[in-house]
Amino acid sequence: MPLAEPHDDHLPQEDLVAFDGATSNPDDNVVSETSGASDPTAAGDGPDTEPESAPPESALSESASALPEPEPTLPEPVRQRIVTLTAAVLPTLPADEVPVPLRRVAKFAPNRRARLGAPVIAAQLTADPLFRQRVTARVLADAGDLGAAVVEGTAPAAADPVEVAALAYLARPRGWRELIDASGAAVRAEADSAVVAELVREAEQRATRAEHDRAVARVEAEKLRDELARVREELGQLREESRQVARTLRETQARERKATEVLATERGRAARASADVDAELRRARARLAEAEAAAGVARASAKEARSVDDARLWLLLETIGQAAVGLRRELALDPVDKLPADFVADAFAEQPGTAPASPAARARDTDDPARLDQLLALPRAHLVVDGYNVTKRGFGDMSLEQQRKRLITGLGGIAAQTGDEITVVFDGAERMHGLPPAPRGVRVLFSRKGETADELIRRLVRAEPAGRPVVVVSSDREVADGVRRHGAYPLGADSLLRRLARS
Repeated sequence: MPLAEPHDDHLPQEDLVAFDGATSNPDDNVVSETSGASDPTAAGDGPDTEPESAPPESALSESASALPEPEPTLPEPVRQRIVTLTAAVLPTLPADEVPVPLRRVAKFAPNRRARLGAPVIAAQLTADPLFRQRVTARVLADAGDLGAAVVEGTAPAAADPVEVAALAYLARPRGWRELIDASGAAVRAEADSAVVAELVREAEQRATRAEHDRAVARVEAEKLRDELARVREELGQLREESRQVARTLRETQARERKATEVLATERGRAARASADVDAELRRARARLAEAEAAAGVARASAKEARSVDDARLWLLLETIGQAAVGLRRELALDPVDKLPADFVADAFAEQPGTAPASPAARARDTDDPARLDQLLALPRAHLVVDGYNVTKRGFGDMSLEQQRKRLITGLGGIAAQTGDEITVVFDGAERMHGLPPAPRGVRVLFSRKGETADELIRRLVRAEPAGRPVVVVSSDREVADGVRRHGAYPLGADSLLRRLARS
């Protein structure tokens, strides 16, 4: 396509003559600096110039034959390359050599100059041959050997046809139109080759998809054949089962007839046996009446003996209580301030840490809260709780701090209700500061570095005296098995969670 409006062949003859006088080289469309544009008489609009008489027809025909040829139709890549080359050299031109419409474009950024100023640059290259000469001089200097070859009218075989066409359009050597036509043919050939390559690629893709579809169809056909064989096999099995069921039904009906005959026989025997049983029942009732009378006499005797036994038992318990008081007085045992669990806490655990690790609940002993209540009702019971094992199972969506606070608060309520000793153990390797005080009756322990809460719980159980009821709440099977060997009662975490939920 042309860079600007093409040459109009329908201009008036006067304009054609004037345009011919203003052109020094019709083949190159180049206007010299001393063209008629600076001569007031060439334009015919001087104030003192008399209008000339019309030229003869022979002069008009000669002038018309000397008009420049119209601009060639440029391929789009060639047109874009011409605009890009012009936009690149535009800032290097002196300000007075840059046409007025392009002075603002010359100030644009390089990436915007060719994109936004393309229409104006194309129009000036077409309308201003002098501007085109100035641009061509700098473009050819930058092109080097390729520019020199294009000026001589030749183009290297390995050169880019688009670049050659752009330089030929600007320099306009002899045969420049043929170079542009050759470039257009090369661009079209490349486009055709790309189209052909795309068509080939699409055909290959369609062939690949068709092959894939055939493979899928073969696989589906194999599956259908396998399914048909399986259905036929199942049908044969069902037929065989149907024959077996029919045979079994016939045998069952025969057995039923025999059973009916046997049943009638047995009914007769049962009637005779029932009569015998009724007679035996009457005799048994008579013997039962005699036994009840004898039992009444025995109960009276047992009640008297029970009164004697109760008196003996009361006397024995009173003797044992007085003996215990005397033994305490003789041994001079003062009330203790610390319990066995307090000694374990002082010897094997530090203050709370900040690196908790929750053992996974892996086993249950029992999850019945009623069982927990029965054990806590025993005198001087000690409740040991595996802290994180319970909190992760009951309210693991909270933060560790909130889990500890909720569990300790609930245990404080149980301690206030039962009066039992309660110890809750957490994993923790570092010292923790700022913990709220534990409720009355609740002892909070954190295992020290290198020791787990499970080991600390076992130490607490071993420290208790034999015979004291110790209840350990943990769903860890290893903890439950370990404390059971030392006489403690293991319970699952759910029993305590249900007990807390109930309270």
